[in-house]
Amino acid sequence: MATEADTPRRQGRPALTLTIVLLGLLTLPMAMSGVTVALPRIGSDLDASGAALNWVVAGYFLAASSFMLVAGSLGDIFGRRLLFTSGAAVYTLGTLGAAAAQNIVVLDAARVICGIGAAGVMASAGSLLAVTFEGAARARAFAMLGTTAGVGLALGPTLAGWIVDALDWRAGFLAFAAAGLVLFAGSLLLPESRAAIRPRVDKAGAVTFISGLALVLFAVTQGSKEGWLSPPTLGPLAAGAVLLAAFVRIERRTEHPVLDLTLAGDRAFIAWPIGVFGLGAATTAVLVFLPTYLQATSGFTARDAGLVLLLLSVPMVALPPLGARLVNRGVPARRLLVTSLLMLAAGNVWLATLHPGIGQLGLAGPLITLGAGSGLSLGIIDARALGMVETDRSGMASGFLSTVRGGTGAVMLTLFGALLLAVLEQRAGSPALAGRIAAGTLRNPDAAAHFTVSLRIALCSVAALTLALALLVHLLLRHTGRPVRHTHNGLTGHGSTGNGLTSNGSTGSGRTDSTVTSARTPPPGDR
Repeated sequence: MATEADTPRRQGRPALTLTIVLLGLLTLPMAMSGVTVALPRIGSDLDASGAALNWVVAGYFLAASSFMLVAGSLGDIFGRRLLFTSGAAVYTLGTLGAAAAQNIVVLDAARVICGIGAAGVMASAGSLLAVTFEGAARARAFAMLGTTAGVGLALGPTLAGWIVDALDWRAGFLAFAAAGLVLFAGSLLLPESRAAIRPRVDKAGAVTFISGLALVLFAVTQGSKEGWLSPPTLGPLAAGAVLLAAFVRIERRTEHPVLDLTLAGDRAFIAWPIGVFGLGAATTAVLVFLPTYLQATSGFTARDAGLVLLLLSVPMVALPPLGARLVNRGVPARRLLVTSLLMLAAGNVWLATLHPGIGQLGLAGPLITLGAGSGLSLGIIDARALGMVETDRSGMASGFLSTVRGGTGAVMLTLFGALLLAVLEQRAGSPALAGRIAAGTLRNPDAAAHFTVSLRIALCSVAALTLALALLVHLLLRHTGRPVRHTHNGLTGHGSTGNGLTSNGSTGSGRTDSTVTSARTPPPGDR
């Protein structure tokens, strides 16, 4: 099989490459969002609850977002097709392990393996398209990539809910494993490519960041279980803090950092990653915990809960082009982002009016508000953020955005779950009861009342956080006035796919495959 370094000549088999890549970016987001509706069944079958059950989702997010830091660079060095193939194989093996798991520890470990494999697939997907297509064909390919990933996120809960109701949760994992096998087999037919100049991999930075973040998040989950001042909590927390401090020192000294931390001091740039965190923080917990609540308190089946989530996910997929058009017609991008964050805060407060027995009509308003608030800004963030940095730092800036985007899921699921369990424990009087209520396995009027009050408090806390982030973004962007540099497809694409991949061709690996710059004076609202 031919192996070539990057050259102006495009790689062959464009139709096959596009088909395989789109299948990957349909399947992986679907598996990411679909497992949420199966959590009550998983908790019941494996006698699991609390943090251990939440890590079925959070572990996947953490592994995928962390390994995205280095996966793209590994593809440049060893081959992008090889990375895609290896990622598909690891993802498939992890998914098969999840289907066969007989206890929650094994399931959590299998999901982490799935996340590592998913990082390989997602990090190499954009690179494969970038070396296969050029010009208008490339723009169309990346637009299809963003749309496909969004459709996967939207359909995941519905498809998984149907499988869980018709068969069981293990069958759902087997279905995703079958798709992984197709990805693996199809990728073997793709041409190989590598970077002409191979980048160095910041191994020390990657190890300290991944380990430090994992230990801190583990400590948060232990705090709600063992007590916040107990050794099982303070030990991992201290170790994680030390590793993250070491990561900062390493990144400041290394010539090729995995994350350029100087970007955090650029107020014109950092406002956009803060916005990314806000968009994810306001919706991630809803996607994961609302299906469990509806099944535990309101008589929803897994399929019904998945269908209700379409009220949230469809606007997230449909509205990015509208946001891009509004900005292109003169609406200040910063104002649109702040408006989105305010809508998300309002949506969480509105959703906090939920109650046992609530139906689809009662959920429609807040969920559509949340989806619309997120969707309006998803299509503008990447182009705006990358336009705030110099051309030779655009790849690193893209990696920064991807890390924030992926890490938000793991961080918010951990924090939201810890808060929910803490309030439940205070009301129910027992950590064991609190865990069973949060898992949706204890179903009676008292449990429903406790779950409702606790979820309301957690949702209002998320609303307060999102409101604070909206104010911070406004302050940071209020006096921004440098020229804005756009990627080749400007603001017309879908931007983020929600999976560490952007429609401008960035792989989140510290590089971009095609970035064309054009300076212009920013719109009045961006000054």
